Amino acid sequence: MNPEGIYLDSNATTKIAPEVVEVMLPYLTEYYGNPSSMYKFGGQLAPIIKKARDQVAALLNADRDEIIFTSCGTESNNTAIRGVLAAYPEKKHIITTQVEHPAVMNVCHYLSQRGYEVTELSVDNYGRIELDELKESIRDDTVLLSIMYANNETGVLFPVQKIAEIAKEKGVLFHCDAVQAVGKLAIDLKKLPLDFLSISGHKLHAPKGIGILFARRGVKVDPYLLGGHQERGFRGGTENVPYIVGLAKACELAEKCFDCERNQVKALRDELEEALLKNIPYSKLNGNKDERLPNTTNVSFEFVEGEAILLLSDELGIAASSGSACTSGSLEPSHVLRAMGVLPTYIHGSVRFSLSRYTTKKEIDFVIDKFPGIIKRLREISPYGA
Repeated sequence: MNPEGIYLDSNATTKIAPEVVEVMLPYLTEYYGNPSSMYKFGGQLAPIIKKARDQVAALLNADRDEIIFTSCGTESNNTAIRGVLAAYPEKKHIITTQVEHPAVMNVCHYLSQRGYEVTELSVDNYGRIELDELKESIRDDTVLLSIMYANNETGVLFPVQKIAEIAKEKGVLFHCDAVQAVGKLAIDLKKLPLDFLSISGHKLHAPKGIGILFARRGVKVDPYLLGGHQERGFRGGTENVPYIVGLAKACELAEKCFDCERNQVKALRDELEEALLKNIPYSKLNGNKDERLPNTTNVSFEFVEGEAILLLSDELGIAASSGSACTSGSLEPSHVLRAMGVLPTYIHGSVRFSLSRYTTKKEIDFVIDKFPGIIKRLREISPYGA
């Protein structure tokens, strides 16, 4: 077993690829200058950043000058949403969904308290939006759609191509939080006509603390983080060269690993999912079985609490996530599963397993062997029975 145990929480964060660590080290130790410096020691890093920007652009089939380095996906989301609103002060309507990540949802809630009107699209029992509802929600004063590419809890994919086409037809800008999708799915921004796309490095085997915002050339948007001239004046702050280099390497590796995600990772995910649903009574899959990320499954076990499941799993060295926010000090169940209409008895017993290319069959076999016993033990002491 690995020192970190069996890690099945890759939608929360991923292991940094060894190749990424290797390329970062020289820029943490030897080449530590400021890229904006006039002298060679710092100025020699500017071409390194340029090369990194090209590597990121290649993964997305975008142009170099459309790639903006940020500190994380949350900053990228804030930059896109709040930057667009600043650029179009006369428009006060935003459309999002009921199942967005808090990095989008909480921004929209904040804006709704400050004069903006926010429409949250509903989802069906499989976590899917209805495109007719989207079309009907667009108004003359709608400035932006902010809809995720893939849901972080269930892995459900949204029809971003159709959403982008609707936005373009209606003359509305479209921002997509693609934090969970990039690196797992091939994305071609020459064919996908959206305006903004957010990425977080630590979701594709790069370090925490680095992100990307794709901003399509010619789209009007105001800078969110003001400072120096960096990132073409769009995002001030001295460039984080080691992390930029690391993220670029992670993007290069991701481009080579799409077959692995589609085949090996998905096969292991399916094996785990099918075994749990077959061997554990009163269990159900949450989300769309077909249109979802290849690495993610969200399974609910009735009559037990997710927090207790995670505690017993942790004792066996298994790391996963609960569908309830109780582990964050809140007793509120997952807003995503609530929006999908999942019954409360199932929501509180939901567990998300998210694999990566480092997950092994031996690890999945171990979880398949041990998990039924965990659920059985908890149901025996549950006041609800089974």
